[in-house]
Amino acid sequence: MKVLLTGASSFTGYWFVKALHDAGHQVTATFRAPSTDYADVRKLRVEKLSTISKSVHGVSFGTPQFLELLAAERFDVLAHHAADVTNYKSADFDAVGAVANNTKNIAATLAAFSAAGGKRVVLTGSVFENDEGAGSEGLPAFSPYGLSKSLSWQSFRYYTQAAKLGLAKFVIPNPFGPFEEPRFTAYLVKNWYAGKTPSVETPAYVRDNIHVSLMAKVYAKFLEHAPTEGIARINPSGYVESQGAFALRFAREMKSRLNLPCDVELKTQTKFAEPRVRINTDYTDAASYGWNEAQAWDDLASYYRGIYAK
Repeated sequence: MKVLLTGASSFTGYWFVKALHDAGHQVTATFRAPSTDYADVRKLRVEKLSTISKSVHGVSFGTPQFLELLAAERFDVLAHHAADVTNYKSADFDAVGAVANNTKNIAATLAAFSAAGGKRVVLTGSVFENDEGAGSEGLPAFSPYGLSKSLSWQSFRYYTQAAKLGLAKFVIPNPFGPFEEPRFTAYLVKNWYAGKTPSVETPAYVRDNIHVSLMAKVYAKFLEHAPTEGIARINPSGYVESQGAFALRFAREMKSRLNLPCDVELKTQTKFAEPRVRINTDYTDAASYGWNEAQAWDDLASYYRGIYAK
């Protein structure tokens, strides 16, 4: 298939392109910024993407340049992974403005895609949207960012139906793996290499952590079977457990691979600013995707050794 994918410079976007390329698909990846504007791990991802996809820089969803790209080449799938994430953790995040950016010129964009022969749209969602996945507190949006993702989905649902296009939603839980911006797992490894015992402040939250390499394989297969009419969705699930249990799991897997003690301190959690439980709901049969769990842990340990074992 010929796939046009937005948001490729992101952590998950890089892995989606890699999985699609490995599956034999031709990917054209769009980037909002020139290649020279990227730094740190995002720059590394963009450089790697240039070897496995056709990279088009300075193009955003819904712009005239994006419509020209759709018209110039017949794509089988429009995979919209990009989203406005500026200050996404802030309570002041502009959800309405983000929806406008995520769905810019959506009717004309979908019309251009359809006119060129396209029939399948794949949209990325988040388990942190309102009414998504399973969990507690009535499944509220985690944040204004989560709300923006939900409203963007509703917009695509309406406009793809009007354009008589198939729509598929891929819901992301908590992915982790190589080439991620330094977050929870990097915090643990960095402390271990510094000879410190990291603490987990929120061990009671139940989340759905998944190896990004497995999730990307699920994405590629899901995209291959995206419908040409109607709606499909998948909520791939990984390690469903408390964040404390996941931290201990991660420590066990890294201990022998990094040859470090990998001790972890689990704090007593008393504040719950977020829903206690939020998980995806579709069991992932890793074997059916040809994915090797031990190899994934090996690859992650190797990646972190290259960063912190200096």
